[in-house]
Amino acid sequence: MLADVVLLIHAAVVVFNVGGLIAIWLGGLLDIGALRWVRHRGFRITHLGALGFVSLEALLGLTCPLTLLEDWLRVDPLSATAPQGFIARWIQHWLYWDLPLWVFVIAYVAWFLLSVWTWWLVPPTSQPTKPAKSPSRSC
Repeated sequence: MLADVVLLIHAAVVVFNVGGLIAIWLGGLLDIGALRWVRHRGFRITHLGALGFVSLEALLGLTCPLTLLEDWLRVDPLSATAPQGFIARWIQHWLYWDLPLWVFVIAYVAWFLLSVWTWWLVPPTSQPTKPAKSPSRSC
């Protein structure tokens, strides 16, 4: 059960890392009020930091702490009796690919560098942008 929670958190981090950059591109391209949050400096620093962490892990050949924790929880005798659920099996299938390590290193570092480049293409702001007020009409 607890291993499945870690798996869901891990999947959320992946969605944040991949989806965050896509959202930044859409927000920069469309420049609509609903996507102005993608320019928020706090979001951008968090996103870039998460990608940098994953890239550094890959470059150093380290296993993600969330993967280690999930693996440890799955071999724990107390949790080994509970079978993995349907959704957890699909998330695990989606999250863990059987590819050589160098493929992941290239993908992570490329996505990180693309995010760094995006910092200048779609620059962050220190304050969230508020929509412009409509002009008031006076009698």
